[in-house]
Amino acid sequence: MYKLEVENLYMIEQVAVAFQEKDYKKAAKLLKQLSKKSPKDPWVQFYIGRLYEVSGKLQEAEKVYRRLLQDITTNAKIVTQARQGLQRLSEIEQEERIRAIAQATVHPDDAEPGVLILEPVSNELKTQAAPKFAQIMQLDSYSARLLLPSRGWRLYRSGAIGELKFYGEQLKNAGIPCFWAKLTDITKIQVFHVEYFTESTPTATVICRNQAHQLGSLSFDWQEVKGRVQGILPIFEEVVDVNARRQLERKTQTQDYFQFYDLHLPKRRCILRLYDHGYKFQQGIKITSQSSQNTIRINWNNLVGFLDQKLFQIKIWSDFTPFAETVLDQTELLNHVQSHIHLFRQEKTNWDSAFQLYSGLAFLCAEA
Repeated sequence: MYKLEVENLYMIEQVAVAFQEKDYKKAAKLLKQLSKKSPKDPWVQFYIGRLYEVSGKLQEAEKVYRRLLQDITTNAKIVTQARQGLQRLSEIEQEERIRAIAQATVHPDDAEPGVLILEPVSNELKTQAAPKFAQIMQLDSYSARLLLPSRGWRLYRSGAIGELKFYGEQLKNAGIPCFWAKLTDITKIQVFHVEYFTESTPTATVICRNQAHQLGSLSFDWQEVKGRVQGILPIFEEVVDVNARRQLERKTQTQDYFQFYDLHLPKRRCILRLYDHGYKFQQGIKITSQSSQNTIRINWNNLVGFLDQKLFQIKIWSDFTPFAETVLDQTELLNHVQSHIHLFRQEKTNWDSAFQLYSGLAFLCAEA
């Protein structure tokens, strides 16, 4: 037994020398023998990890180093070496990431601004997806799980589209649903504000205003509509309230919500936008027989019912509000998105541009 230990120690010393001299072929040969004689020896395991590391098998090396840290608590030298190994792997991974991102943004088009969107992940799959997401995006597992959305989209990152594509492809390969888009592709979409329908059968005709606010008509076949978006936008007002110290203070609160409904016509690269306080219910085709006597809410619900009946097979995107909550603080990003929404507001709000971003992303998804 003693003789075997001496032989092992001698061979391990030879392995150490082989690594110092970068004679990895010799090290591999010695480790093959040692792994048969003493497979559980921590130094044998450590040098197997080192061999994985120098061979570029970084994931296998990481597993070995982490296992040593879990199993070995008394041998300070092994613990130190394993920690140093993990540090080297982290530095290698970071260098590779920097090189890959630089390569991904080498062309001018790759530097254009864009967004990376996470799609919903069921709670059952989050357990599997969170560690992968954490590794790719260099997060802790707890934060990664919180960032993965359960319902609707989450704006995860904005920046150069080449870099976002680099991360997005890794996420997709790991089974994490996501997509990325250039902001210029959204700004190219024309938006027409519908005032009313003049025809609905067999084709539809609307009276609408273009982005220059010019009035005109547009006819389309219902089959041209490939996507629908529904959402509400808050209308704010300033009020004077009494605080806990009985002092007057100004507050901004939500006064009302306006309803929006977008129709996507990808072949024409345009969106037809309707909203409850902008649609002229007294003109055009009669949606209901008593539209003049109804409230805006009733008339709007009837109009939505009419559109739903015509387009019941077309996908509808209706998770705008949870998406908006992930993007409202991204003012610099939203400043690049023209809202094409003309509501009277006392102050500018990011809600309008957030809706255009959401609808534009849905448009690109339907087009893909």
